[in-house]
Amino acid sequence: MNSVRTLRDRVFLVIKGLAMGAANKVPGVSGGIVAFVAGFYEEFIYSLQKINLKALKLLINGRFKSFFRYINGRFLGLLIFGMLVSYFSVSKILDFFIAKKELFVWATFFGMILGSIYYISRGFCWNRKTVISAIAGLLVGISISFLSPARENTNLLFIFLCGIISVSGMTLPGLSGSFILILLGNYVLLLVDSVNALYDTFAEMLRGDFSFLQNEERIDVLIILGVFTLGSATGLVTISHLLNYVLKHYKNITTAIIIGFITGSLGVVWPWKETIYRTNEAGKFIFDSEGHRIIQNYRRYIPDFSISETWIAIAFVIFGIFVVLSLDWYGRRTRKVK
Repeated sequence: MNSVRTLRDRVFLVIKGLAMGAANKVPGVSGGIVAFVAGFYEEFIYSLQKINLKALKLLINGRFKSFFRYINGRFLGLLIFGMLVSYFSVSKILDFFIAKKELFVWATFFGMILGSIYYISRGFCWNRKTVISAIAGLLVGISISFLSPARENTNLLFIFLCGIISVSGMTLPGLSGSFILILLGNYVLLLVDSVNALYDTFAEMLRGDFSFLQNEERIDVLIILGVFTLGSATGLVTISHLLNYVLKHYKNITTAIIIGFITGSLGVVWPWKETIYRTNEAGKFIFDSEGHRIIQNYRRYIPDFSISETWIAIAFVIFGIFVVLSLDWYGRRTRKVK
């Protein structure tokens, strides 16, 4: 796994991190799909499961080079760097386009997931066990797609569990961590309010302003963010160990479940849907800390084929499929060159 990477490989790894970061932030889209299609999923899982007791001992003993090499640090470092940059850049651009041209953004993602299903299932060996596994994954994916969201919950144990569950979007293709947080009722709290609180805190500290220490509400939100981060780190490591085991011993069944799960998740990213926003008892919209209406769920419908917007959206679906197949073509071409 620790193969020598060229400068071009490193640049593309950062770009893949950018794509994963952007995908993880959008409800309904999974960063794990990016890893799967871009061809580094198994290395990603392998590297994450290397973060274990042995790695901790190397770190405590000050053997930093051995620790870095053991966890495949160059690979993880470049990928995580790309994700962090994405969160403050690419994902912001994505937010802008979702606000302005939501239908076309969803259509592109829908096409990319369709392309992903084709990519993963192409040449796959189907038999009775894998077909049953795929159907099971499909049913779970569909069930999650149509669940109704819960109410916001600030209990710290629940926040910790949210971290464990939501990070699954990075490791499980087809399972959107952001969408899971919407279902759990804590999307705004954990991915909007807490991030804004952290940003404001850093900005104030740089100005030499530590008044936030007297702000109980801010401290509570920062504690929530800390617990969520701890849960995410715990989930990332534990789930990666589980996935590494099942990929090693039950690769075909696991892949079949993933194919079914991704297919079932298509309902989440169906482009033609109406957003349902959360309201109070008086029927008025509830807003988050940035003044945006809070998403509760989506109402899906069949598009009107008599209008040009529908056909433009279909063109974006085709574009999304083309993007994934282009990644596949590039990956095969690169492997041949090597």
